[in-house]
Amino acid sequence: MSHPPTGGCVFQNHRRPLLVKKFGGTSVASVERIRNIARIALASQRAGNDVVVVVSAMAGETDRLLKLAHQMLPLPDSREMDVLASTGEQVSVALTALAIQAEGGQAFSLLGHQLPVLTDSAFSRARILRVEQGPIRRALAQGRIVVIAGFQGVDPDNNITTLGRGGSDTTAVAVAAALNADVCEIYTDVDGVYTADPRVCPSGRKLNSIPYEEMLELASLGAKVLQVRSVEIAMKYEVPVHVRSTFSEEEGTRIVAREQVLEARKLMGLACERGQARVELLGVQCSPEQVAEVTDLLAELNVSVDMLCHARCGQESTRTDISFTLPEGDLLRVRPHLGQLSKRLGARELRVSSNLAKVSLVGIGLRSDPGIAARLCRSLNRQGIAVSGLVVNELRVSCLLESGQADDAIRLLHDTFELAGETSAEALTASAPA
Repeated sequence: MSHPPTGGCVFQNHRRPLLVKKFGGTSVASVERIRNIARIALASQRAGNDVVVVVSAMAGETDRLLKLAHQMLPLPDSREMDVLASTGEQVSVALTALAIQAEGGQAFSLLGHQLPVLTDSAFSRARILRVEQGPIRRALAQGRIVVIAGFQGVDPDNNITTLGRGGSDTTAVAVAAALNADVCEIYTDVDGVYTADPRVCPSGRKLNSIPYEEMLELASLGAKVLQVRSVEIAMKYEVPVHVRSTFSEEEGTRIVAREQVLEARKLMGLACERGQARVELLGVQCSPEQVAEVTDLLAELNVSVDMLCHARCGQESTRTDISFTLPEGDLLRVRPHLGQLSKRLGARELRVSSNLAKVSLVGIGLRSDPGIAARLCRSLNRQGIAVSGLVVNELRVSCLLESGQADDAIRLLHDTFELAGETSAEALTASAPA
């Protein structure tokens, strides 16, 4: 979004604090859990706040719907997939409004096309262009809690669209930006952002706060706590985000501007993105346009790629190898196009490897310590974990591994870089490898 995601009527700044509360699939997984959400929302309203609730589909419902579509066709039409997938939120948004009413409150539900949440036409991964705030403001002025269906929107041709998995996060932050909310609270089944997934790495430590930049890297590299586009919007419009547990009143993790972060951590944490595939175009005729042609095709197919690199084929200066990673779920859709591209570029071979995982170390400390990447590789190699690809930038080191070794790699690197400490890696440059 190139401008604040607002539209419709112009309102004066709200006088009461305004809270946007997003609840994920596990938080709405049963009638009793939905009643719990109603009680949380009403408690906030009775404390003197205006409250907007954004809900996902009930846990497992979107997967069930998509499975039905694939029983009809191996590659279902993307427009019809969005029509189908969006129905999950229609159920949970109505049940949540009814639960608030059952608890003695007033609630008003809105689907994506009723606001509307206006998006582009990229079905299954649409981007929000604008959020109309008029219906929300009117309902709040009447003392109602507004319950909005996450994950869904509508394009300029009035087609239903969806925002990609985890898209309710993006809906919530975009609504918070449009309303200039005081905070966007993301309620989930974990109690914050950890230095590593505590289900994989028991020594993972919850962070009290994290800058937008590092959270954006973690989200883009596989940390499932927030959808990456929600963090992009939060950072652009300076929306304070609080990730916390639906099932606890404890403070979670606040995602804020860097100057507001109290923990001076050089390294913030580890993320893992499973289900990765690597594509190699070997022996491509060398010219400056070749890499651009690859990236143009992938952009046209709406595929996110990473770890893109190209290198000369040994001493043969007329040919180059191009490789990149992408989600395995995109392979079936793009592979025919990759075959055509390989022929067009004169590649000697198109090689595809799957069942890979990308493990990434994230933190601002990488800017000042180029030795971190070398230490990461040494630590993994000593434990027999082969690194088949490496990317380094100012905020992260990412390595490509066999999927079955990813959990061991996360635990090893978490210990190696002492991420459980209060201020991780303060003496990275001074600590010699074991």
